[in-house]
Amino acid sequence: MSTPVTVVHNPAASRYEATVDGHLAVAEYTLAGSIQTFTHTFVPGELRGRGLAELLVRAALEDARTAGRRIVPQCSYVARFVDRHPEYQALRAI
Repeated sequence: MSTPVTVVHNPAASRYEATVDGHLAVAEYTLAGSIQTFTHTFVPGELRGRGLAELLVRAALEDARTAGRRIVPQCSYVARFVDRHPEYQALRAI
């Protein structure tokens, strides 16, 4: 990506967001106590292949780590990401 992308946490909507070229990409979650369940990651077709899903998920997982939360990667993208990145596996609640 040529332009830096900023990931924003939108707790009111229970998601992490990145807007690029007027399109919104999101990583959605639910929160129950200290357990953060990632339910869905969506990147519009116009933005796919730019690494946005990875940016969203990394930001979300780092936020979970900083807050002391455990995660449940219900979303298949988040589950694969955590499986491939050992530095995040300790965050799994299950």
